[in-house]
Amino acid sequence: MEAFFPVLSPFELAMAAMVAIVAGFVKGVVGFAMPLVFISGLTIFMPPELALAGLIVPTLATNVQQALRQGVQAAVRSTVDFRVFLGVGCIALVACAQLVRVFPEQTMMAVIGIPVTFFALLQISGYQLRLSGRNAGIETVAGAIAGALGGLSGIWGPPTVAYLTALNTPKHDQMRVQGVIYGLGAVALLGAHIGSGVLRSETIWFSLAMVPSAFFGMWIGLAVMDRIDQTVFRRATLFVLLAAGLNLIRRAWFG
Repeated sequence: MEAFFPVLSPFELAMAAMVAIVAGFVKGVVGFAMPLVFISGLTIFMPPELALAGLIVPTLATNVQQALRQGVQAAVRSTVDFRVFLGVGCIALVACAQLVRVFPEQTMMAVIGIPVTFFALLQISGYQLRLSGRNAGIETVAGAIAGALGGLSGIWGPPTVAYLTALNTPKHDQMRVQGVIYGLGAVALLGAHIGSGVLRSETIWFSLAMVPSAFFGMWIGLAVMDRIDQTVFRRATLFVLLAAGLNLIRRAWFG
């Protein structure tokens, strides 16, 4: 523990805790974007690799809570229903996590950010791009894209949410499905970055320290989510998705 915390000042740790609260709040309201908020906020004052390590444990912990909010049986049902997405996504995540130090991350950000932004803008403008039902081929592609981006950056929410939104998934179902998908993805991310060296004895303490603040923010966000209707939830999701897509494009062009 002593080997790590001297790297950050008390002020930086306090700022990191505030970022965690905001990340938890956004996740509580729309079910995703915690890694995106973490990375966007923490990289302002710390190296990207340390920021990536910091988000891993709180992301795993809050996703378990989100997945199990309606009980174990509902979570198991969602796991079975989205087994293709989950299986392909986990394979892609583990494979791409090993490339985190050599693959041009900015290229992947642009490839994902542009279509996600376009999708969100279309939906917000009133054009309803919807899938009539689940399709194994589309689900395989969506899972591979989400997993690849998650392995490289810790962010796999935008393509996942775009897919669930196109299916017009009901609010509480979408929250639970996201929790299951992201939770299993977070387990894979944890293992993958233990292997890659991003999460190690010096950095895991920082990640653990972010958990209480993330839970506090999520508690507030879930209270807000429970009080809004499906239409407001959908629009809030789309605006966060738009922000996520624009941020990916920004990172692709400006780093």
